[in-house]
Amino acid sequence: MKSGLFTFLFAMWGLIIVGGGIVVTILGPVLISGFGEFDWFIASVIKAVIAIVLVVIWILILSKIKNRIFKKEIKL
Repeated sequence: MKSGLFTFLFAMWGLIIVGGGIVVTILGPVLISGFGEFDWFIASVIKAVIAIVLVVIWILILSKIKNRIFKKEIKL
């Protein structure tokens, strides 16, 4: 049971670190131009949508890991 829990926690922290790195290095410098005074707004909306999609993907990955851990524990 402990190894499954540690796997889940390691995956969770790994996804947090990877997600933070992606947001800072890739999404941070994204600039949009050509929309006049709405450049900052459109860039912010795009960044927010991408960040929300990443969060949903991370939740799905952690859910899959959790389900595998519980299925493995139930079979024992």
